Amino acid sequence: MGRQRSIDRDKVLDAAEEIVATQGAAGLTIDSVAKAMGISKGGVQYCFGNKDALIDAMFERWGKAYDRVFDSIAGNDPAPITVVQAHMQATRSSDQASSAKAAGLMATLIQTPEHLGSTREWYRGRIAGLDLNTEQGRKARLAFLATEGAFMLRFFGFMDIEQSEWDDMFADMQKWVLNEMVQHD
Repeated sequence: MGRQRSIDRDKVLDAAEEIVATQGAAGLTIDSVAKAMGISKGGVQYCFGNKDALIDAMFERWGKAYDRVFDSIAGNDPAPITVVQAHMQATRSSDQASSAKAAGLMATLIQTPEHLGSTREWYRGRIAGLDLNTEQGRKARLAFLATEGAFMLRFFGFMDIEQSEWDDMFADMQKWVLNEMVQHD
């Protein structure tokens, strides 16, 4: 009897991310991933069960990579404003390939109510502790919204933003919003 072939989950996730990046969210199916991997649909289903579980695994993998960068910046038990600053810095420093994957995943995630709900919770959680009765809290919220706006414009392809302009945008946010916050502490 021959040895059972094992399927590398990370390679399946790589193939799924490549499909989303090149064909968009609509191109992601169990069949398209199986074809890209040269395996059966059953092989993909064996790894992930169904398309939703595959999407969850893709988002979890991207989230862990983001969290490593975020946590290294924010540290343990960060203040709400530090959370926003760390998010902004993590977004700025993420490489283009990872950010493009994240944008593709976001487009895929919002297709189902359960994914949209968890994404909404994540975003709301990033600014949940801000005191919006203070100028500092409102500026932190503005920095968060500007960060996300720049991210979505660039990585959904709504606006061509070269790396130098990207860096300038974040330098402006740091200078005009966040530095003022630090001065008022």
